[in-house]
Amino acid sequence: MNIQRNISLKKYNTFGIDVRAGYFTSVSDTAELLAIIKDPAYPERFILGGGSNILLTRDLETLVIHMKIKGITVLQEDENQVLLRAGAGENWHDFVLWTLDRSYGGLENLSLIPGNVGTAPIQNIGAYGVELKDVFESCEAIKISSGKHRIFTHQDCRFGYRDSVFKQEAKGKYIITGVTFRLTKKDHRLHTGYGAIRDLLKERGIETPTVRDVSDAVISIRKSKLPDPAEIGNSGSFFKNPVITVTDYEKLQAVYSEIPAYPISESHTKVPAGWLIEQCGFKGKRYGDAGVHAKQALVLVNYGNASGKDIWKLAEMIRAAVKSKFGISLEPEVNVL
Repeated sequence: MNIQRNISLKKYNTFGIDVRAGYFTSVSDTAELLAIIKDPAYPERFILGGGSNILLTRDLETLVIHMKIKGITVLQEDENQVLLRAGAGENWHDFVLWTLDRSYGGLENLSLIPGNVGTAPIQNIGAYGVELKDVFESCEAIKISSGKHRIFTHQDCRFGYRDSVFKQEAKGKYIITGVTFRLTKKDHRLHTGYGAIRDLLKERGIETPTVRDVSDAVISIRKSKLPDPAEIGNSGSFFKNPVITVTDYEKLQAVYSEIPAYPISESHTKVPAGWLIEQCGFKGKRYGDAGVHAKQALVLVNYGNASGKDIWKLAEMIRAAVKSKFGISLEPEVNVL
């Protein structure tokens, strides 16, 4: 096992924050992972995947384990469906493209989301009307304290909006090593009702879209609105879209008639956090090298040399302004360390 000391994590997180790991190693299979978590020399560890959903505000004195477990395997299939297992270290978008190359359906709306496969269930990633839970079958994980393997079923994961058991009582207790998905091979259930997708498909003259057509539309939309982490540091959506009661929404609507909402039940509705932030005047604003993206107020960016603390200070300013103006508390979607 190659343990490195005092390693910069700048290239391992999509915000491009230059903090350091006291100790750092990469693991490519479960045997390596088990060996390192059983090593008494490193009692504290931090698991790092694609680095797309974290904001690092300090150096990490613990051992940072970079997950690089790869591999995509067809476990089972018939004429209608296919069961696929992907290693936790597989790049998420590359995995989506792999499924599209084979005309499998289910992940097309989740195209171009940054990060790795192993972190997708933790966050229950979602976009354009689809969430990971819609295609999730199970995941394999290792319990850090004992090294024992466990299979988490769909029910075990207790998925919620950008939430799962891995962000609640199982947080920091397990390391996901692989995820199994159930995808369609025909009669795909396409989700094209999202306005931007519907409009773009119509603009392209596509009346009967394929899974690839939907993916291409999603990629085009995301590229037009969201900055590429390779060009400017960011983690995509920084805040969750808040869910409020219909009663509270109607009170806000009486004051802000144009406030958008997406009903999720008879009693609750979701309000776009980006709209709230934009109304508070933050869209396109820059504070040193920390800023709010000019095309999407939900995205905080690092223009080059911002620290994690700079980004978090801006996030706190935004939260305070939204709370003051609308009475709504924004929750970070990213993990702040």
